[in-house]
Amino acid sequence: MSKTVQDILDMIAENGIQMVDFKMVDINGAYRHVSIPAKNFSAETMKNGIGFDASNYGYAVVEKSDMVFIPDPDTAVIDPFCAIPTLSMTGNAMIIDYPENRPLAQYPRNIVKAAEQYMKDTGVADTMLILPEFEFYLFDNAGWEVAPHHVGATVDAEQAHWNSYDQGQGVIVPKQKNYHIAKPFDTSYEARSEMCLMMEDMGIKINYHHPEVSASGQYEIEPQLDKMSKLADDTMMIKYIIRNVALKYGKSATFMPKPVYGEAGSGMHVHMLLLKDGQPVFSDDEGYAHLSKEAHWFMGGLLKHIHSLCALTNPSTNSFKRLVPGFEAPVTVGYATSNRSAVIRIPAYAKKPELRRFELRNPDATCNPYFCYAAILMAGLDGIKNQIDPHENGWGPYDFNLFHLSDEEKKKLQGLPTSLEEALDALENDHDYLTAGGVFPEELLTNFIATKRAECRRIASIPTPAEFDAYYNM
Repeated sequence: MSKTVQDILDMIAENGIQMVDFKMVDINGAYRHVSIPAKNFSAETMKNGIGFDASNYGYAVVEKSDMVFIPDPDTAVIDPFCAIPTLSMTGNAMIIDYPENRPLAQYPRNIVKAAEQYMKDTGVADTMLILPEFEFYLFDNAGWEVAPHHVGATVDAEQAHWNSYDQGQGVIVPKQKNYHIAKPFDTSYEARSEMCLMMEDMGIKINYHHPEVSASGQYEIEPQLDKMSKLADDTMMIKYIIRNVALKYGKSATFMPKPVYGEAGSGMHVHMLLLKDGQPVFSDDEGYAHLSKEAHWFMGGLLKHIHSLCALTNPSTNSFKRLVPGFEAPVTVGYATSNRSAVIRIPAYAKKPELRRFELRNPDATCNPYFCYAAILMAGLDGIKNQIDPHENGWGPYDFNLFHLSDEEKKKLQGLPTSLEEALDALENDHDYLTAGGVFPEELLTNFIATKRAECRRIASIPTPAEFDAYYNM
C-alpha cells in the first residue's frame, strides 16, 4: 500500500525523527543527499520538493540547471547509520515549469519508470522482475595514491593467502578457495548477517549471503526477485548498507570489478523475467530450457546489442580487467543452460513456470543501476519486437565450457568489448533501441559518452606500476 504524507508525519512523530534526509542519484549512480530538520517537513515539502543544481550531478540539461527533487513517500526508511534519528527518502527530479513541474527525462529514476511504461505500451508484458547478485570485497586495509612521484595501491585481508607467514592464528584461505568456506575462515559472517538483517528491515527480501571464490575477502549477497523499479532503488540501498556496515566492523567494502590481480573479479549478474497479467511470459514446456519464443527473442536482443550495453552495464575501465578469460568471467557472446562461460546463462534450478528465467552475467556494480536495468529491458524488448532469434544468429546454445575450445574454434566466437572505449564506440553507433519511446534521451547518452571518454583519457594518461615492471629497464 502506498504511503501518504500523513504516514510520513506519523513515522516522524512515532520514531522521534529529528532530521529528514533526501537521497538523490547522480549520473554515475552514486548517492548525493540533502537534509532538513524534521520540524520543517510538511505536505508542502512533498509537493514543492527540494531545489538542487542538476549540473553538479553530471546532467547536461538544455533547460536551466535548477531542478526540484520530489520525495517518494514509499521509499521512506529510518537510516540506521545516523546517530541523529533520521528518516531517509529517495524520489524523482523535476524541471521547474509553469503551471506544473515536468519530470527531468535524464534523471535515472525517471528513465526506469519510462522503460516500464514503454514495456506496457508494447503489450508484451506489464512487469519485469529482476534479481541482481551483489559480489564485493571486504578488505581490512585499502589505500591508493596517484601523484607525480608515486602511483600505487595496496589492499589487505587478514585471511588472504599472502599472509600465511605473518598471520598468528593460521586462519588462512588458500588462493581461489574461499567459496562457501566456513568459520573460522569466514571472517565476516557477522558483518554480512547484519547487512542482510538491515536490508530485510528496509523491505529488501534476501535469499542468502556467502563467501565467494577469492580468498582475499570476496563475498556475495543475493536478494529475491522483485519489480525492476523497486530493485533499482534497492540496489542503491544495498550498496549503501554494505559500505556502512563494513566500516562499523573495521573493514572497507568495494564493488570494484577487479581489485586484486590474479583473483576472481566481482560481477553483478542480473536474472530477469517478464510477467503479463501475473502470468509468466518466458515459460514454455516445449521450448529450449523450457523457455518461450519471447524469452529467446529477448535474449537475442540482449546479444545483438551486448557491445553497446556494456557501456552502461560495465562503465568503468576496471570492468574490462574482469571480463577476461578464466575466473568464470563471461567473455563470449552466447547463451546456454548452466554454463557460466556464456554471457547469458539459463539456471537449470529455475524449474517452476513462474520462475523460468535467464541471467545476464557481464554487468558489474560500478554501473548506474537505473541505466543498467532500463537498458537491459529496452534491448530485450527490441529483440521481441524484431524477433531476433539467438540460435539463428549463431549465438548458441553453447552447452559446453567455452574455455575448453581449441584456439581455432575460439576464433569463430564473438567476444565482448575489451575496453570501455570500445564499448562507448558501440554505444555511439548502436543506441536506437534505447531512445525508442523517448526512454533514454539522446542528450543523456551524448553527455554520458563524452564524460566516460574523458574518464578513459585521464586514466590512460597515468603510468601504472605494471608499466614500470614491463618497461623501466627497456
